[in-house]
Amino acid sequence: MGILFEKSGLFTTVQDLGRTGYQKSGFSVSGVMDRRSFMIANLLVDNPENEAVIEFSMVGPTIRFTSDTIIAMTGGKFSPKLNGKPIHMYAAVYVHKGDLLEIGFAETGCWGYLAISSRLDVKNVMGSRSTNTKCSVGGFHGRKIEKNDQIWFRAKKRYLPYFLSRHLEPDDFGKEEVDIRVVMGPQEDAFTKKGIKTFLTEEYTVTADADRMGYRLEGPHIAHKGSADIISDGIPFGAIQVPSHGKPIIMLADRQTTGGYTKIATVIGVDIPKLVQRKPGNKIRFYPVSVKTAQELYRQEIKEFDEMRNKIHHPCKEVLDPRLTAKRLAKLFDKEKETMEVEPWI
Repeated sequence: MGILFEKSGLFTTVQDLGRTGYQKSGFSVSGVMDRRSFMIANLLVDNPENEAVIEFSMVGPTIRFTSDTIIAMTGGKFSPKLNGKPIHMYAAVYVHKGDLLEIGFAETGCWGYLAISSRLDVKNVMGSRSTNTKCSVGGFHGRKIEKNDQIWFRAKKRYLPYFLSRHLEPDDFGKEEVDIRVVMGPQEDAFTKKGIKTFLTEEYTVTADADRMGYRLEGPHIAHKGSADIISDGIPFGAIQVPSHGKPIIMLADRQTTGGYTKIATVIGVDIPKLVQRKPGNKIRFYPVSVKTAQELYRQEIKEFDEMRNKIHHPCKEVLDPRLTAKRLAKLFDKEKETMEVEPWI
């Protein structure tokens, strides 16, 4: 038993953290766009860190459950309904056989994630269940989800302790403009001083030409010293290429493995989630930081995840209050018993 897609959504795929170790052979890493939202979704239902989820963009799918399970949704601000009634994102939710989940449209942000405690039964291809649609590899038959597709579960519904504690504060992707922190380079010296100043001080807009491969930005021209072409080299997640037209392109999850355009900077890992959740028309500015700062911010994020894990694995106020009241009453009755004089039976 599993899930049936009554509506597919705009671009819905199965993703995990990606297919690493094969870039030298020309295979893109793929994987989720928003790593933070992905990890929180799995955390809420006690899935392994790299468990595959359903990723959707702008318009979520409509899903019929053919088995009982537990779910959690994270990412942009969607308005999910279960059997017509609104449910919370960033919280664990019980669903039963026959239930209908309608995820709807993204009010803010654009990428959403559905983690399922029963775990999706899709093939592990080269160490990952992620979908690479360009190569038709992984996920559900190597393609995006379509209407009437059905994915089976590979585990039964599991008991989750401290269920009422399993909710977290949603991330806010609704700001009109955000600062995106970058580490400069590796081809920073290919740009003029004016070009670098333009990149770091001017505002850029996400265009409609934005997908899992990369986001093209519109804004002031970034000037090169000479040619925009280089000998092709590796492209990390978040690399910012600037071709000869002077407009930045940010390379993302489905990026090619190598490229021959100059890269002025790379978005730091902890800021990629708020970058990819920018919709077409949203504004961004770039702010430079050192490698040391980027590493420290990553360590802080790991600490934040540990704090989230501790929070959802402890009794919440709604559970503790009745327990404390019961303990106080029990103590009160014990004291009364001790002070009562019991009359002998005659």
